[in-house]
Amino acid sequence: MIRSVAVVVFDEVSPFELGVACEAWGIDRSADGLPVMDFAVCSPGGRAVRTTAGFDLAVHHGLDRVAAADLVVLPAMSREREVPAKVLDVLRAASARGARLLSICSGAFVLGAAGLLDGRRCTTHWMHTAELAARFPAAQVVPEVLYVEDGPVLTSAGTAAGLDACLHLWRQEFGSAAANTVARRMVVPPQREGGQAQFIKDPVPERRAETLDPLLGWIVAHLGEPLDVDALARRAAMSPRTFARRFRDETGTTPHAWITARRLHRAEQLLEETDLPVERIAADVGFGNAATLRHHFARVRRLSPQQYRRRFATTA
Repeated sequence: MIRSVAVVVFDEVSPFELGVACEAWGIDRSADGLPVMDFAVCSPGGRAVRTTAGFDLAVHHGLDRVAAADLVVLPAMSREREVPAKVLDVLRAASARGARLLSICSGAFVLGAAGLLDGRRCTTHWMHTAELAARFPAAQVVPEVLYVEDGPVLTSAGTAAGLDACLHLWRQEFGSAAANTVARRMVVPPQREGGQAQFIKDPVPERRAETLDPLLGWIVAHLGEPLDVDALARRAAMSPRTFARRFRDETGTTPHAWITARRLHRAEQLLEETDLPVERIAADVGFGNAATLRHHFARVRRLSPQQYRRRFATTA
């Protein structure tokens, strides 16, 4: 369980990505019923660090604080700057004792320098994925995703994807309701589908005469019904091929993946907030039966529905 978070910084840290880590883990949300993290920003010797924005930041904790952290966060750093040897040592020690490690954007290069991406799937900002693969050939770079979790290491793409990765950890550790509360405070979606490809291909999309927003709302309200692509395409007054292409353009993923994620999210809510039987929940959200629901929970949450309920239920 994550209770203690250390953010490791050194000279040429990006203040925005550092702010993402502070916002996600350093805010007291006890009034909302969430745990308060033992949170610290740490640097070699506890010294002030220069930022990429031209100002310095005072830091009050040295790297010894990392030894107590359940989660160690690496915000974006300059890719050209050599990583201090003491930083590499504490990251390797944190990994060896089983701590979680999270990088945001180019923070992945710090993990790579420590050898912690070797043999692991990982990602970074789409502008730097080729460089990450070239510099760390033992890493398995996945360029098209918002974040990748491989064992205790979670790497994320650009700034907003860092928020996505943090919310993923909140959801994984404390449940869907907790992640929704954190997202609401930050005024961001609690979970995004899709990947970096949508930002690479079309960073400033043209305004379209048609939109799938009404259909997406209808899908969420009818998750328990059969939702095949042909039927949805007819409802959207498009051919199946045009519908599939438009769906990916507007959501960044396929209809099946988007609907499955919504069904899983709704199942989480019902498991947390009701005492409905698992079989009933599976039918209500459109998975059909408990076996299918268990399959998706094992694949995505690494828990069974009953384990999820025991861990996160609020009223059951």
